[in-house]
Amino acid sequence: MSRIVKGITMPAKTDQTAPHVILDLEHFPRLLETLTKQGYQLLGPTVRDNAIIYDEISSVIDLPVGWIDQQDQGSYRLTKSDKKTLFGYVVGPHAWKKYLYPPVQDLWKARREGHRFEVIEGNGAPGKRAFIGVRACELAAIAVQDKVLLAGPYADPWYKKYRENIFIVAVNCTRAGGNCFCASMNTGPRATGGFDLVLTEMVTTGLHYFVVESGSAAGIQLLQEIPSRKTAPAEAKAAQEAIQQAAEHMGKTLETTGIKELLYRNFDHPRWAEVARRCLTCGNCTMVCPTCFCVTVEDSTDLSRKYAERRRRLDSCFTVDFSYIHGGSVRLSTLSRYRQWMTHKLASWQDQFGTSGCVGCGRCITWCPVGIDLTEEARAIRGSPGKS
Repeated sequence: MSRIVKGITMPAKTDQTAPHVILDLEHFPRLLETLTKQGYQLLGPTVRDNAIIYDEISSVIDLPVGWIDQQDQGSYRLTKSDKKTLFGYVVGPHAWKKYLYPPVQDLWKARREGHRFEVIEGNGAPGKRAFIGVRACELAAIAVQDKVLLAGPYADPWYKKYRENIFIVAVNCTRAGGNCFCASMNTGPRATGGFDLVLTEMVTTGLHYFVVESGSAAGIQLLQEIPSRKTAPAEAKAAQEAIQQAAEHMGKTLETTGIKELLYRNFDHPRWAEVARRCLTCGNCTMVCPTCFCVTVEDSTDLSRKYAERRRRLDSCFTVDFSYIHGGSVRLSTLSRYRQWMTHKLASWQDQFGTSGCVGCGRCITWCPVGIDLTEEARAIRGSPGKS
């Protein structure tokens, strides 16, 4: 069964005991070709500027064949692997948020002619799009944004437009990155729902194939048009073991038991001052985060006063102006801004939306210029001194 959020049909959570099929590497291009024939624009991972980014792709050649990433605190490197995997990387700096909640959104434009004016609505619906290579943590992030931007009493009409007509090909992780902690957040490394198809890529001696599971009627229909074969018990077991191995070798861990209450009790913990001495308030963590959705709205006009427009831009709670109200900004200090971000992400988000705002992808750790690690900060606050 599928679920519906504000008129959008979402793939349901799947049964892990559902039958799987094998898609051999030689037939993988047919998957992309079939989606293209069905009118989908293909968006997936590719290599650019020494990083894995999401962009428009047209064939397997565009994928990061053989590339893997090495991630640590404030560090990201791509290296070539002996295995010619298509999805051997973990995650890059881009989240799928860029296609569902664009960093710049034209809301409307106005044109004046004499004493009359015309208002033109902003960008229209983008059409059918297929997301290729969505990780379990990213599926969880999309589900969080669906809940925030669609399921509440004030649904975002622009997000709804971008969220419609999406076909999702997910990928289970068989390798954990240096900053991954999705296992701590129960968001991975196995994708359990929110996809049309999910692949587990397996590369062994002389063999390269994908164990494929469908998660929607559209996914089942697509599989019928692609050559596949029945999964052997040994192949299914090997895929399960590879995913389990990734779960057992996470680069980071986060103890989530009672974390909301922990952070609320430690508003004045000395650790906040310590991390504030390192934080540059650059906002990188919020820009790469797949769930952050803070924005600002800008109005502008040209010198002739004949044209005006309103745009929405992604903003960050790390900027001084973000909390500006009449009389000044609410959070002037670095301490107050970092505390606001981390407490909102792990604690007050739960009060607002009934879920954590963190999915354990580790991007905020990788792309922090000074290597601040959210899991380390939570661990320090849970220790002493403070109120554990």
